[in-house]
Amino acid sequence: MRYLAGRAGALLAVVAVIGLLPRLTRTDPALTILHARYADRPPTPEVLDAIRAETGLDGGPLRVLGAWAAGLLRGDLGDSWVSGQPVGPDVTSAFGVSLTLMGVSLTVAALLALALAGGTLRRGARRRLVTTRAGAGAAVLAALPEFLLAAVLATVLAVQLGWFPALGWGGPEQIVLPALAMGVPAGALLGRLLDDALPAAFAEPWARAATAHGLPARRIAGQALRRVLPALLPQLGLVVVGLTGGAVAVETLYAVPGLGGTALAAALAQDLPVLQACVLFLLLLGVAAGLAARLGSRALLGPARTDGALPPLVAPALPTRHAVTVAAVVLAAVFAAVVLTGLARDPLHADAAARLASPSAAHPLGTDSLGRDVLARLAHGAARTVLAAVAVSAVTLVLGLVAGAVRAGALIETANALPAVLAGLLVAGVAGPGPWGAAGAVAAVAWAPLAAHTAALCAQERAAPHVAVARALGAGRWHRLRRHILPGVVPPVVRHAVLRIPAVALALASLGFLGLGTAAPAPEWGRMLSENMAYAERAPWAVLAPAAALAALGALAVLTSAAVRGRGRG
Repeated sequence: MRYLAGRAGALLAVVAVIGLLPRLTRTDPALTILHARYADRPPTPEVLDAIRAETGLDGGPLRVLGAWAAGLLRGDLGDSWVSGQPVGPDVTSAFGVSLTLMGVSLTVAALLALALAGGTLRRGARRRLVTTRAGAGAAVLAALPEFLLAAVLATVLAVQLGWFPALGWGGPEQIVLPALAMGVPAGALLGRLLDDALPAAFAEPWARAATAHGLPARRIAGQALRRVLPALLPQLGLVVVGLTGGAVAVETLYAVPGLGGTALAAALAQDLPVLQACVLFLLLLGVAAGLAARLGSRALLGPARTDGALPPLVAPALPTRHAVTVAAVVLAAVFAAVVLTGLARDPLHADAAARLASPSAAHPLGTDSLGRDVLARLAHGAARTVLAAVAVSAVTLVLGLVAGAVRAGALIETANALPAVLAGLLVAGVAGPGPWGAAGAVAAVAWAPLAAHTAALCAQERAAPHVAVARALGAGRWHRLRRHILPGVVPPVVRHAVLRIPAVALALASLGFLGLGTAAPAPEWGRMLSENMAYAERAPWAVLAPAAALAALGALAVLTSAAVRGRGRG
């Protein structure tokens, strides 16, 4: 009951923030409505007061929140500030489209996960398992953001090869690319987790006994899947939460009339009633997925959940592969060389005579639609992105240490269940798009994994013998915290924060791709993708160059993390 009460309280706090968006915005909502619906009226105080009274925005925050909540209970989501039409029908229709897309994406993810873990499953069932099989390729795919894969698929399979439609929704062929863009990273993540968990299941005594009794390999494989699924179902809930954020970029790129594209359009137009409804639906979808995963895990465990008959999975030790470290160093060196080469060029110089020029000695990566050097913009965008990611990571480190130390469990889980894109939409709805808003949106959710790590380490350190001895010797609470607990907590959390810098950079790039980050003409990788998508057929290099840079960043994060873990095992 305490668990449910804490999580429900945190969820209600987030819902309250959504309901208060009209009072949190820096612009006068009455002016937004006037410009959208009554452009012929002058913005006099009397006209603005009449609009506030008509829309219920003339009261205080509690009145606005109460009116919004009362409308929800009646099934009334309000009226659009732009069109003046009821929000409910359009958002409900968009919700159905998003559910369909997410369902197909989850099917793609499940099939890919089984394919990636299939080798381990077959070998383990026949007692020939040596190591996992998914490898670094699955980890790199899992690290790719949906907007990046969507852009590459659209450029290659739709524009260049013409195999699928690039835009639209309706026919079965139009769902293939969006479902692949959302399902492949999710499936790679689930496949990697499944592949990592299976060796521990096959190493348990029941698997050896089943083999000794001559059970068919298919039955042993099925029991191994049942053994590892309870631990993976919570991750499946997080995957669905990630899909809610990824749907915003994918639906926008492919012109899919779902909740994601509707929410982005509403955030850019500051049509807050539509944005409120979309974000609320996406949030509740993520919460429902997490709850369903928890219930599914409890159902699979059965009586073993309470009688302690099921020990935790302990993976067998695997040999450290020094090739991972070498690959990380080589990739980092190539990445740095490209950046240093491009920093000497002007990223804002536009040569009208060289618009969409192909790669050459003068422009090694070609030019974009305005004749600007792609290499220069790529390099300067890297510097901007890395500096922003380092700054955001420093803020999230402090927030994570504080929140983890005070054990804010409900708040940590709620923030961890919010994709950065949803936070970016909320910030854009309040303050408008911009680099500071994008950084704040990423920081608002990126601290949660660090806080969870801090809380786990603090609990471990508080139970350590040296802390008990210090307490028995009369050491005060702050002395124990400063001299005995924090020295064991801060270094690993700092290393964790450093490893998450590329993930923060990718999150900032995703907001830039959606137009919620750095404004033009400043170079930024996500914006470079969105600016050049319209010219993917004539100048694919303008799209593939930032896409390759983002993919390299994700691969570098995965390889560096694997190298650090390998050194830790050694």
